[in-house]
Amino acid sequence: MKLLRWFKHRIGHKLEHIRPSRLMDTIVEHGIALVVIIVAWEIIEDVLFPLMFIWLGKTVNPWFIAGAPVSWLMCLHPIAVPLMWAAWIKFSTRRDNESD
Repeated sequence: MKLLRWFKHRIGHKLEHIRPSRLMDTIVEHGIALVVIIVAWEIIEDVLFPLMFIWLGKTVNPWFIAGAPVSWLMCLHPIAVPLMWAAWIKFSTRRDNESD
C-alpha cells in the first residue's frame, strides 16, 4: 500500500506541472528563454547533426553519411528540450539567488 500511495503522489505531483494555469505562469515568467531553447534545439537538430554526420562520413567511416538523413527523421525534442529547460531553470535560479 505504501508503494501505491507513493506512486500516486509522484504521478499527481508530475501532473500538477502540466495544469494549464501552471503552464501559462511558466510561459509568462520564462517565455523568451523557452522560445530560445526550442529554436536553438531546432538549429542543432536540423543543421549541426547532419553536418556532423557528413563530416564523420568523410573523415572516419563512410557509413556515418547514412546518419545525415536519419537525423532529419529522428525527433529528439521530447528528450533534449526538457533537459535543456531543466538546466536553464537550475542555473538561472542559482544566479538569481547569488545576486540577492
